Amino acid sequence: MALLQQLQTAIVWMGWYILPFVFLISLIVFVHELGHYLVGRWCGVRIDAFSLGFGPEICAWVDKRGTRWRLAAFPVGGYVKFHGDANAASAPDFDGVATMGADERGTTLAGQRLRNRAAIVAAGPIANFLLALAIFTALFMVFGRAEQVARVGAVELGSPAAEAGFAPGDLVTQVNGRAIATFEDLQQATILSTGLPMRFVVQRASGDVEINATPAVGVVDQGALGKRRMIRLGLVGSSNPGDVRFVRCSAPECAIWGAREVSFIVEATGAYVEGLLAGRDTADNVSGPLGVGQIAGEMAKISLWQLLSLAGLFSVSVGLMNLLPVPLLDGGHLLYFALEALRGRPLSERVQQIGLRIGVAFVALLVIFTTSHDILRLVGGGN
Repeated sequence: MALLQQLQTAIVWMGWYILPFVFLISLIVFVHELGHYLVGRWCGVRIDAFSLGFGPEICAWVDKRGTRWRLAAFPVGGYVKFHGDANAASAPDFDGVATMGADERGTTLAGQRLRNRAAIVAAGPIANFLLALAIFTALFMVFGRAEQVARVGAVELGSPAAEAGFAPGDLVTQVNGRAIATFEDLQQATILSTGLPMRFVVQRASGDVEINATPAVGVVDQGALGKRRMIRLGLVGSSNPGDVRFVRCSAPECAIWGAREVSFIVEATGAYVEGLLAGRDTADNVSGPLGVGQIAGEMAKISLWQLLSLAGLFSVSVGLMNLLPVPLLDGGHLLYFALEALRGRPLSERVQQIGLRIGVAFVALLVIFTTSHDILRLVGGGN
């Protein structure tokens, strides 16, 4: 009986955490690699393999163009291997390409013109941004959205908002000179502040009042997701039914809303990185595979809508991550191409190999750091 209960628990855990994680990662990785694949084909590059996952091959088939489409055992990534590449990181096989004839060399990534190579590499992150845009647009078209007036319903005791003089009933109209229409606008502006002083204009019965407040960066217990550092101002939205309305949108309007969601994620990521570099924030909110799996499972428990919203968020994050100027990532290749454009010739094979080793070390350390941080958060439920 105990064994059956353990088996049932394991199956339930797999259903709530493993499967949503695999769905999330597979979707994002597939679209990313599909971007490389499609633009590579458009530029005339031969593609030897398209792999979803790493490690031992589960199944595969070869299409009429000679591309091997493979599903691998470990669904934590994927790659497109162009003809003439030495490995899955698209490092060129210098010796192999040198022995090719002119026609065959033209079907390799290394044999393409600089602008074609840049377009092929950039297509992966761009595909991630487009996936996020499509997800958010579709969600808005199906579900619409609720818009809450930026009216203060309550002020948390001892919070920065209370100390600054906010009061229930205040209608926030501006933040740092920027017009505020909804409570979501107010929340996003607070997130983007990364703990910096903010200037508010609120509307009261007596007229407009200017309030200065600095959000606090503190630890918030998010239940199953553990304790995470968050920007906290201390304002609670109005619960008055008259302050909330449900809005539907046409396809073009939904696309604009979706683009704004993507733009906000990019801005919030940039603000977070800026806060890290300035010492105002910490790396506590960075998650690795375990953390992503946990979050995906919790969102799946809530609704498919939440899981898809998370997919849009992580798709933008993966696109931004891949644009980092680190060899091994797409941004590292783009950095090499930029230097090639400036120098008038490619970097030497030795320099590229050294850069690749540095990139591998950086990514490995990042995986170790995020995974250990996930374990500490899961086991200790800590900060």
